Amino acid sequence: MLMLAVGAHLGRGVAFLVGGVGWVFPDMGDLFIGLPGVLSGDPSAGLDHVPAYEPAVWVLWTSITSIELAMVLVAAAPARAGWRRWGPGRLPGTASRSEAASLLGVQRLRRSAPVIRPDLYRWQRR
Repeated sequence: MLMLAVGAHLGRGVAFLVGGVGWVFPDMGDLFIGLPGVLSGDPSAGLDHVPAYEPAVWVLWTSITSIELAMVLVAAAPARAGWRRWGPGRLPGTASRSEAASLLGVQRLRRSAPVIRPDLYRWQRR
C-alpha cells in the first residue's frame, strides 16, 4: 500500500515536471492525507504551496498510471523469481539441466530418458 501511495505522488510529481513547474512532492507526514484528493483528480491536494500552473487531468492520470505500472512490474519481477526458486512448484533437491548434463552426460541422459521423464518418452517395444 505504501508503494502505491508513493507511486501516486511520484506520478503527480512527474505531471508537474512535464508541465514545466518543477518537481513537486508532499512532506512525508502528508503522504496519506493528500492521497484522496490526488486520486480524485486534484493535482495540488496535500501540497504546502500550490503552484501557479496545474497540469491537465489527463496528464495527471497518464503519469500516475505509468508510474504505478512501472512500480508494480519492478516489484513483480523479484517476486516471480523467488516464487520460481522457492515456491511450492519447485522440487527440493532436483538438479538443473546443466547439472544433470554435466554429471550424467548427454548420452546417458538420452538413454535414460524414459526413466527420467516417462510422461514424455515412452518405452519402445522391439
